[in-house]
Amino acid sequence: MMLLTMGGMALVLDRSQAGATQLVGLLAVAGATVSWAVDNTLSRALAERDPGQVVMLKGAIGATATAALAVGAGEPRPDLGSALALLALGATGYGLSLRFYLLAQRAFGAARTGSVFAFAPLIGASLAYALGERSGSAWLLGGAALMLAGLVLHLGETHAHEHTHEAMVHEHAHMHDDGHHDHVHDPMPVGMHSHPHRHEPLRHAHPHVPDEHHAHPH
Repeated sequence: MMLLTMGGMALVLDRSQAGATQLVGLLAVAGATVSWAVDNTLSRALAERDPGQVVMLKGAIGATATAALAVGAGEPRPDLGSALALLALGATGYGLSLRFYLLAQRAFGAARTGSVFAFAPLIGASLAYALGERSGSAWLLGGAALMLAGLVLHLGETHAHEHTHEAMVHEHAHMHDDGHHDHVHDPMPVGMHSHPHRHEPLRHAHPHVPDEHHAHPH
């Protein structure tokens, strides 16, 4: 996390040298980042729910707020083509992205998901460079290297110890070959399936990440 933070600081130092206008923009980005962090923290509690329902609710709230701001600012109505393009962008860039994000939070925790997601702008910068953009600097390359190192360390981390699972009942998509879902069916389903199920108390040791079954404290 420190390497990721230092990488972000390198990018800020790079753009802060461009003058006061850039600095105001950086402060705005910092505020948006804090808001995004709060949103991710609150969304972690929703990760075990149906991602489709969460996406629809958050999308409806976001669309309503955006429409209200547009009307309040006197923005003209978009034509049909622009509206359809915006709908397609929102459905993929926000809706599909949020669905995958929630599934990732469920699978290996908010911190790892956030670190991978935070690296996305540098992937975009790499694509821009491949398309001919040459405005990058040594700060940008240094920040990218630091963030990449942090990402590799974060995803490569191993964590194993003896831990206890309390009894619980919940519903989510699961399989029966992961050591946590040993309830029986008649007939036994093949592959991924979802239904309410009960976990009996269990104590064991194995490598794990902070997913929905491993939220125990340390």
